[in-house]
Amino acid sequence: MRYLPRIVEAELDERLAAAGAVVMEGPKACGKTATARQKAASEVLLDTDRNARELARVDPATALAGATPRLIDEWQLEPSIWNQVRRAVDDRADSGQFILTGSAVPADDVTRHSGAGRFSRIRMRPLSLFESGHSSGEISLAELLNRSPQGAEATSVSIPELAELVAIGGWPANHGQPTRENLRLNRDYLNEIRRTDISRVSERRTDPIRVGRLLRSLARNTATEVTLSKLATDVGASQISMKPETAAGYLDALEQLMVIEDQPAWSPHLRSRAILREAPKRHFVDPSLAVAALRATPERLVGDLRFLGLLFESLVVRDLRIYAQANDAEVFHYREKGGLEVDAIVEAADGRWAAFEIKLGQSGVDEGARNLRRLAERAPQAMRDTPSEPSALAVIVPNGYGYTGRSDVGVVPIGALGP
Repeated sequence: MRYLPRIVEAELDERLAAAGAVVMEGPKACGKTATARQKAASEVLLDTDRNARELARVDPATALAGATPRLIDEWQLEPSIWNQVRRAVDDRADSGQFILTGSAVPADDVTRHSGAGRFSRIRMRPLSLFESGHSSGEISLAELLNRSPQGAEATSVSIPELAELVAIGGWPANHGQPTRENLRLNRDYLNEIRRTDISRVSERRTDPIRVGRLLRSLARNTATEVTLSKLATDVGASQISMKPETAAGYLDALEQLMVIEDQPAWSPHLRSRAILREAPKRHFVDPSLAVAALRATPERLVGDLRFLGLLFESLVVRDLRIYAQANDAEVFHYREKGGLEVDAIVEAADGRWAAFEIKLGQSGVDEGARNLRRLAERAPQAMRDTPSEPSALAVIVPNGYGYTGRSDVGVVPIGALGP
């Protein structure tokens, strides 16, 4: 399989130059091992090599020996190796010694004693459209945060094509494969999660049937602020009862596996009278998993444009997270109890921010622009410790021309958005 260069590679270089070991975390099959191999000089694969795993258990010093940076793949399968790596980093007193990849976040007590300067963490996600070659990247998030005017030639992504991109997802192994085969692989991926993987990280006994029902409920409510109680009730509607606390435990386990990733609410130190809603929006790490949970197809998605719109929002949030991470920024959403809602806020570490509405068609651009203007109008009176003026306001759509900086609100086709 041909390797597709990843945006996170630059961040990996920076972290290797600064820390003794770099931990790359992300869901299974998102490409961590392949990316780490671009930088590693030697490797030990704990998930596929039983001898290597046994060696890590009985003679960790030998397992860690090798040219550096040394890749230790799926290190959480032998958690005791964490302290061995920590000691090796201390003894060698040099940066760039190890790359640890993991598809599950281990218990806190495993990594509690990392020590400053020893470990650095990087989050990795499935391919963005820019990385998979479906976006030109003509409109850069970095330049949006720098207030730079930008433009892009018209892109043409039809609704059926968009539905296919959503259903296939950003999994590197799916790239260039037949759609039907990709849909089956995505369903198998979720089945493995609910039958096997979740029991490895959950603190309680898990029921694969209930986990599957919860995944379906999450899929139906993707890109919304659905509550725990509603999710539990939704599962119960299928004659399989679930208490909210059980749903919470399953969600925690899915977060540990990095299968779901909530989008937190933005809290820009508001002093206005507006009361903000603090509930996160629910997302799978890739919208294709929502499609897989519902056993949907691109054709069925085209027949339900409202749901496709939510999946499109989830896809855009996935890509914004990847591009934001490259710019030392995070992605939030904004919603007031009075009704004003903005789909995505990208806030950089230095306080610069950009706001985006996400619309499935050009008919929604005007509504999205109105929401963005309302947010910008109240910003000067409402914020402290955060620049009151946004760096950019834009509506993200599937296709068309892209322009920002020429008016108060720009339009960005997803096929032109990049880091």
